Amino acid sequence: MATDHPMSHWISAFLEAQAAELGAAENTLAAYGRDLLGFSQFLEAAHQTFATVTRDQIESYLIECDAEGLSTSTRARRLSSIKQLFRFAFEEGWRTDNPAIQISGPGRSKKLPKTLSEEEVDRLLSAARCDTQGTAARLRNTCLMELLYATGMRVSELVSLPVSACRGDPRVLLIKGKGGKERIVPLSPPARDALAEWLLERDAKETLARQEKGTPNSLFLFPSTGKLGHLTRHRFFQLIKDFAVRGGVSPSNVTPHTLRHAFATHLLSNGADLRVIQTLLGHADLATTEIYTHVLEDRLKELVLEHHPLAEE
Repeated sequence: MATDHPMSHWISAFLEAQAAELGAAENTLAAYGRDLLGFSQFLEAAHQTFATVTRDQIESYLIECDAEGLSTSTRARRLSSIKQLFRFAFEEGWRTDNPAIQISGPGRSKKLPKTLSEEEVDRLLSAARCDTQGTAARLRNTCLMELLYATGMRVSELVSLPVSACRGDPRVLLIKGKGGKERIVPLSPPARDALAEWLLERDAKETLARQEKGTPNSLFLFPSTGKLGHLTRHRFFQLIKDFAVRGGVSPSNVTPHTLRHAFATHLLSNGADLRVIQTLLGHADLATTEIYTHVLEDRLKELVLEHHPLAEE
């Protein structure tokens, strides 16, 4: 019986199902694993298991998370992990009930994400273009930054881009996002130029490595010798912090994700439709994109004053 298995077995079986059936990304699975491990440790201290825990005990755990000072978003994510685990256990017949089904979470915070001004983005791009570590680093870093700002990609999507998607001076890129969902994003002229220059440099390096060392060609636009075969998120995080320092932008305000927010914010402030932004960002729900509507306030006031008949003197 599955109910006789340790909680670690429940977690591993749940994660395997998420990976196989839903195509959950590695980072998503890691987050589920961390959340459920913390919950299992709480249950062990209370001499409970996933098979015996009740709704009251789950709520006690959430109260403890709140007392620890965890953010609203973190507590909401932990409850989501717990809910999905018990839904899986119920469907598998490991439990005859779902103790988490009626628990309401704290909800996710709607606070505005950090973003950057257009001037700050220009400084970051200039810093990438002036890299002093050689031509290859300069062209790669320029391409990274131009693509990120031009498309609003998630950093994981950017660093793992297949080079096959970037051949032939593309006007658009096909991006595989969360859950394997694909979307098409257009490229700006500066991004296309940066991509073309980096491809020439990248291919020359690949050819040289193949001739000298017999190294096979990489499948990725930004290859690396690490186990993933491409530039890591952590390495790009370090790079963008360096660009911030050299560009005179506060490093605490700069992450790959703030460039994604800047992409959305600047498009909206210049008149783009919210549903277009939703498509470009790969948001499944428009409500997720609506957090950016703060930038429309001044523009809406301007439109009303300019075009409403009662606004005329």
